[in-house]
Amino acid sequence: MGDIKFFKINNDNVQELHGHSISLEKSLQTLIENHLESFLGIKFLASEYSTGKRHGGRIDTLGLDENYSPVIIEYKRSMNENVINQGLYYLDWLLDHKAEFELMTLRKFGQSIADNIDWSSPRLLCIAGNFTKYDEHAVQQINRNIELYQYKHYIDGFLMLDLVNSTTAQTVYIEDNSIDRTLKSNIKTFKTVSDYLDQANEQLTDRFENLKAFMIALGDDVQMKTLKYYIAFKRIKNFACVEVHPQSNSILVYLKVDPTTVTLEQGFTRNVTNIGHYGTGDLEIRINNDEDLEKAKHFIEKSYDIS
Repeated sequence: MGDIKFFKINNDNVQELHGHSISLEKSLQTLIENHLESFLGIKFLASEYSTGKRHGGRIDTLGLDENYSPVIIEYKRSMNENVINQGLYYLDWLLDHKAEFELMTLRKFGQSIADNIDWSSPRLLCIAGNFTKYDEHAVQQINRNIELYQYKHYIDGFLMLDLVNSTTAQTVYIEDNSIDRTLKSNIKTFKTVSDYLDQANEQLTDRFENLKAFMIALGDDVQMKTLKYYIAFKRIKNFACVEVHPQSNSILVYLKVDPTTVTLEQGFTRNVTNIGHYGTGDLEIRINNDEDLEKAKHFIEKSYDIS
């Protein structure tokens, strides 16, 4: 875990700002919930959500992230509290109560968002004043999407959230064998981004691998998540969403860069602010060759810096 230091510079005077954990964690929880999208890119659904008399729990915060994955957030209120195990307990409950979560999402955000919930990648976020080396080791042994965030509160209203550790579960899409075969034949199936990668020729595969290597090397905080229709590269929030298209031998990258600040180039960059697409980001970049890949790097770095 890195030791982050903040300094206030006033002319020739330098003052170190000493962070501390907020004494009333409920106030921190309320602050984060009130600004959940700004802090973590997550839509707020519920606070202190009861899991019922039989289960006997209460989830601190429930939400839906920008990739439509359900999110549980738990806050560590004391040093001896095992917030990771507690969160995993609630995560199992959530996976057994999908309909309840979907109904909650439907009522709050509408049908279109509820229909897009991605149950392949539920996330557990644990937020605490600090974590032990044993906490960090433990999450690496668990095949779940778990992220540990350390917070510090500073004078003048500054709040730091530091992603100190994360693990990404292996995503497996399982076919529902309960559906009648005759019915299956009438259902239109859609290929996933993994299917498209399997179909890509050697040239396109190499180009994607070069792109992936570049984005992962941008920082040790970069996480890659393979979703159903695109691959998300993120820090705390997405900074790039990637689609692979073998038929056109191209890669589409969606970035969180304001298209109005870019000189758009026909066939390379496009403003998709009001155009529906998978993933997040208003600037679309089409990579058709290695030259396009090199040009795209500048925009990707810009999106990374502001995410």
